[in-house]
Amino acid sequence: MSSSHPRFRPFARYLSPLALACALALSAPLAASAADGVAPPKGMTAGPCVEGICEYSLGNGLRVLLFPDASKPTVTVNIAYGVGSVHENYGETGMAHLLEHMLFKGTPKHADIPGEMKARGIEKNATTSLDRTNYFGSFPANDTTLDWLLALEADRMVNSFVAKKDLDSEMTVVRNEMERNENNPGAVMFQRLRSTAYLWHNYGNSTIGARSDVENVPIERLQAFYRTWYRPDNATLIVAGRIDPAATLAKVQQHFGKLARPKTALPKLYTAEPTQDGEREVVVRRSGDTRLVGIGYRTPGTTHPDSAALAVLLNAIGDAPTGRLHKALVETKLAAFAGGGNSDLRDGGMATLIAVTPKDGDLAKAEAELLRQIETRLTAEPLTAEEVNQAKQRIANGYERGFANVNSVAMALTESVAAGDWRLYFLERDRIADVTVDDVNRVARTYFKASNRTIGRFVPTESADRVEIATAPSAEDALKGYTGKAALAAGETFDPTPANIDARTQTFTIGDKLKVSLLPKDTRGDTVILTATFRFGDVDALTRSPEPAGSVAGEMLMRGTKTMTREQIAQRFEALKTAASVSGGAQSAEISLNSRREHLAEALTLAADVLRNPAFPESEFEQFRLQSITGLESARKEPGTVAALAMSEYFDPWPKGHPFAYKSIDQSLAELRAIKREDAIAFHRDFYGTTEGEISIVGDFDPVAVKAQLQTLFGDWRSARPHAPVPTHFTEVASRKARFETPDKANAVVMARSNLPLNENDADYPALLIANSVLGGGSLDSRLGDRLRQKDGLSYNVGSSIVADSSPQGRDDAGLLSIQAIAAPENVDRLETAMREEIARFVRDGITADELKSAVNDLLTRRQQNRANDGSVAGGLARNLYMGRTMAWTAAFEAKIQALTVEDVNAAIRKYIKPEAISVFAAGDFAKAAKGAAPAAK
Repeated sequence: MSSSHPRFRPFARYLSPLALACALALSAPLAASAADGVAPPKGMTAGPCVEGICEYSLGNGLRVLLFPDASKPTVTVNIAYGVGSVHENYGETGMAHLLEHMLFKGTPKHADIPGEMKARGIEKNATTSLDRTNYFGSFPANDTTLDWLLALEADRMVNSFVAKKDLDSEMTVVRNEMERNENNPGAVMFQRLRSTAYLWHNYGNSTIGARSDVENVPIERLQAFYRTWYRPDNATLIVAGRIDPAATLAKVQQHFGKLARPKTALPKLYTAEPTQDGEREVVVRRSGDTRLVGIGYRTPGTTHPDSAALAVLLNAIGDAPTGRLHKALVETKLAAFAGGGNSDLRDGGMATLIAVTPKDGDLAKAEAELLRQIETRLTAEPLTAEEVNQAKQRIANGYERGFANVNSVAMALTESVAAGDWRLYFLERDRIADVTVDDVNRVARTYFKASNRTIGRFVPTESADRVEIATAPSAEDALKGYTGKAALAAGETFDPTPANIDARTQTFTIGDKLKVSLLPKDTRGDTVILTATFRFGDVDALTRSPEPAGSVAGEMLMRGTKTMTREQIAQRFEALKTAASVSGGAQSAEISLNSRREHLAEALTLAADVLRNPAFPESEFEQFRLQSITGLESARKEPGTVAALAMSEYFDPWPKGHPFAYKSIDQSLAELRAIKREDAIAFHRDFYGTTEGEISIVGDFDPVAVKAQLQTLFGDWRSARPHAPVPTHFTEVASRKARFETPDKANAVVMARSNLPLNENDADYPALLIANSVLGGGSLDSRLGDRLRQKDGLSYNVGSSIVADSSPQGRDDAGLLSIQAIAAPENVDRLETAMREEIARFVRDGITADELKSAVNDLLTRRQQNRANDGSVAGGLARNLYMGRTMAWTAAFEAKIQALTVEDVNAAIRKYIKPEAISVFAAGDFAKAAKGAAPAAK
């Protein structure tokens, strides 16, 4: 459960600011008219169909979208409500998001919604944004589960408790989530940017809300807000996947048709943001090492035709490595990262550009160059046809890749529903395809003006050149005459059982050590997934190699070959409609491809060339070094980093110089500054090879042709440093408690750990997986979740994991139990006490029969769900090759889980989990909390 921003999310961590590029909804083709749907039951009317998605309406106003696809054995149910933070009044900020949390607290018919969902293997969550809230669940196709989930969503639409006792605990959980966001310099800066750009419209408010509102909202106001907005005529229900449309409509009518449309009409919003009349600026000063500048320009709403041209414009200038911002700021070392994106919403949008400099960088110069690129150069040197066409190709490829997964489309439709109509999803795609160079350069001239700019500073101007934001048409007007494109061909109905996967998989060896698994099948959109791992090096060779030569060599592969630049590589993969990654580390190199049947051979040839013939350009090497140093410096004062590094150092069993030995940030920075381009070149020359490893391919391809190509590309390049896994071992570590100060961080991070002598082949491992699910692996529905979040309201996010060691050779046993939680600094002691109490009770009393049943079903359902994903299957087949297994091992392992008894699990708990051996480390602003700067949760 979380607050979110549609279509465009500011970066959350130092390595992802370039994800600012416009996150266009996933999409591509399907069917065209109402005749493509099924006849609805009595009381329901049929609406338009576009590319295989059909709309129906109930008499109470509920809109229903069905997207049937039998190619994957999964179903997604997503219900979107037309209510978000934009609908909140004074004193109610954060109410929509708080209510999202409350709807998991139960109804008279469903007292434990998370637990009931877990018992049925439903992957669930919910998000709140500016214009909407949505609740979704995915599960292996099952009519009984679908019926149950539809009944649940109908029930909690109108019958949720929204009780005072739940508000008391959930308020502090939401406040903890708020504090987590406050730790992030980028998130804080972007929120201030929006609130400065929007002076009157609620788009300027944070979805998470004001702390005072969240802490003090009366339960009566929250209940009234619930009754006002949660109703059938304000909701759109989306059901996608392996479904029977007629039977599904009957179930929808059965559960939702009895809900009455309220007699009171939905409130109408009428506040419009006036034309901006000059430059605006805001400065945020907080603890941290990340230095960034963001520049925002207000733009029209989603339905406006300019929205498509703006999407292309922001993609063209913000892409890395082809975009102008990357070339002007990153390649010149003015910034470590640069990019941009457009957040187009129902009532208006904002195009935002960003530059991040290293700790010692010149932010003023970076800002000046960013402004020059946007407001001067785009006018003097308009975008070329090549730049525009490349951006359109990247966006179109994203739509095509996304539409291969109907469950993803079901989620992506949420934003179009919020903008006014689900068909806007397809209209935007088609408008982007029709965008011209003139369109793109016109919107740049129209909106990228100083008078329409917000930076984070006020600078008066004598001559105001204002931008009048055009009124976006209604969705109905924008969609007049729109029909969509032809449907995309669906794939075969594939049964993802271990036995069937084994039966369909062809396994062979190239040479004596390159193992291959091929699983050809007919897929939606002719997609094919390839994953390849090539192994080299042993502990002695790695110890002699300068650090971090292996990781640097791997990071440099995609940055240029002897015949192609980084930009040309990216452009070629886009032209082949292939999402590609070629990377490497200390003991392996990897190729990952998500392609199409017609492009696989060329994409694989290109990837092999990238792997074998990197050029290690000096400029790219220095760019990578700058980015890495900036990332490390940015993380230095983060509570999670501080606690994790301290924990790693305390538990480190390796001698100095060992490849796995602990390194501080300062040590890592020193190594980065000392490493030379020649070290990476030498590592590639001395270690790399392709005659040992694993390759798996799943999807639509010709196995005969692929087998021959794999032999040609990879059969003859032998590493001079043969591979041997680095052995690991259990080390007993005494319990320790430690606290670390991270000033000016509103959120603290708590980490707990103890080492376990555990290998995944141990007889107790299946029981310990179930034990972990009950303890903290089940998120909300777990012992730790129930206590620390649901009951005490101390932590928004708490979880545990039990990790078992594994190796194809020997018997490595470096397992561990870990727990992580976040909390307000003043609540950390209470959280640790509660956590230790729950662990002690867990060991003393064990689990119950009901907990066993729920956890086993949840774990097996998740594993079944993973096998419905071609990427997961490809990864699993590759791991089987490495471990010397087949899917029969998976079937046997799951049979062991299914056969577990309460006694089996409780015996394993008492054997391995020792409460007295658990270390607890925490990092936060404890000094400020000790002064009583914030009240403790009650």
